[in-house]
Amino acid sequence: MGIFSRFSDIVNSNLNALLDKAEDPEKMVRLIIQEMEDTLVEVRSTSAKTLANKKDIVSQVAKLELQARDWENKAELALSKDREDLARAALMERKKTDEHVEVLNRELTLVEEQISKLQSEIGQLQEKLADAKARQKTIIMRQQTAQSRLEIKRNLDSGKVDDAMGRFERYERKIDDLESQVEAYDLGKNTLADEFAELEASDKIDEELAALKKKVKTKQPSGNSKK
Repeated sequence: MGIFSRFSDIVNSNLNALLDKAEDPEKMVRLIIQEMEDTLVEVRSTSAKTLANKKDIVSQVAKLELQARDWENKAELALSKDREDLARAALMERKKTDEHVEVLNRELTLVEEQISKLQSEIGQLQEKLADAKARQKTIIMRQQTAQSRLEIKRNLDSGKVDDAMGRFERYERKIDDLESQVEAYDLGKNTLADEFAELEASDKIDEELAALKKKVKTKQPSGNSKK
């Protein structure tokens, strides 16, 4: 594929359409940018060669125009010396030189058109390249986000999350069982708080018992009242 054909494909392409067809958008955008950069280097190289060609043609035209004037001066000199034959020969050489200049000028026109086209194409390609580079990070980020979301969806659909939650619940039940076993070992064993509570309850009962004895004693008849 030639430079101009490939360049036309790139410049006229719609990046979104290319990416929609791509299996790997991240890889595709890198390839597009690389292709643009390679093409830009080639187009600039061709432009430099064309400019050099133009400079060479302009130089040739200038030399030939000097030769044409020189042949005309020689023709005038020959006529002044009554050498019509030499004048005629000089005019023939000037005519050949003028024809050569005309050919070169036509070639120069084509070269200038090519240079103008190259400059326009370079500008278009630079704009496309800048656009692609500006969107590269966004495209890569969107692809990575989409892949992450897709992986999450696949995991949810495959039941992996439900299975993990089921295992989590089983572990919770095992811990509940262990805690129950620990509590069972503590049944029937008095804690320090229980010991103090029992002491306080014992003192209260002793007080109540003493009060009750005193009450009963006051109700009993005295032994000296009956003889």
